[in-house]
Amino acid sequence: MQIDEQITFRKLEVFLSFIELGNMARVAEALDQSTVSVHRALHSLEEGLRCPLFRRDGRKLIPLAAAYVFAEHARRSVAECTVGIQKAREAAGFGAARLRIGTLYSLTVRTIPRLLIGLKTRRSELDVDLTMGSNRDLLHKLEDGRLDAIVIAVDEAPLHPELLMVPMFTDEILFAAPLHSPYAASRMIDLRDLQDESFVSLSDDFATYRDFSRAFELAGFKPRIAMRVGDIFSLMNLVSGGVGYSLLPGRVADFNPQVQLIPIVKPYVVTQRIALLLPRNRERDPNLLALMAECRMFKRNSSPG
Repeated sequence: MQIDEQITFRKLEVFLSFIELGNMARVAEALDQSTVSVHRALHSLEEGLRCPLFRRDGRKLIPLAAAYVFAEHARRSVAECTVGIQKAREAAGFGAARLRIGTLYSLTVRTIPRLLIGLKTRRSELDVDLTMGSNRDLLHKLEDGRLDAIVIAVDEAPLHPELLMVPMFTDEILFAAPLHSPYAASRMIDLRDLQDESFVSLSDDFATYRDFSRAFELAGFKPRIAMRVGDIFSLMNLVSGGVGYSLLPGRVADFNPQVQLIPIVKPYVVTQRIALLLPRNRERDPNLLALMAECRMFKRNSSPG
């Protein structure tokens, strides 16, 4: 048996309220509707069921036995549908008590802790799972639905139409050298003077490697790379140990006190744009709305970190 299109969950809610309150004026007040709308909903529900639910007594509606039988099943149906909607939203990540955020290693010392503190202030009941990785890895996980949002470095290419971006700050790429290196007294570094030096870098999954390569393209040569690593902390340890120089974003200045960051001369300056990315179809999710608001506040009130 097909359910008639006149039978809707909204009409079931009106019907159940009438069974409980017994008065159309009181139902209209409870549901913020007019009495005409309540009467119309009850009448069309009868038509959809193809059987009478009420006896008319003047202007009053008296529920028949059929109405009470139907109310028992309608109440369960509405309750099950309500639970189903909530479960579906949680499975899709909407309004769940847990938020899965991905980020770069280089953002975990200042930026992400400040974001999370603000987010917990807005939504104290929210638990956060934090995943760290490369730009490429985090983007894949966001596209696959394994992450709800990511904070990464974005390039100048057009953003995928299914993603929404909230800009946060711009960071400059600097020359990284161990303390007391031959370049320690330099106020600016000309990359063309480094053609005979050895460098260490991140793997090509990382946005910082992309910007590393871009800076040397502008300088007109390919650097000699002694070693590649998979995280920013190992890279800075290699720099401080004298294995090679590197190019790193300014936000990592406090990661290792044995590493000095020196600005690069203007023709070869490269910057990173740090932003929050999330699926466009989830921009109304309460948890992501809170995260977006915190990112916008971060942009207004703080320097890169």
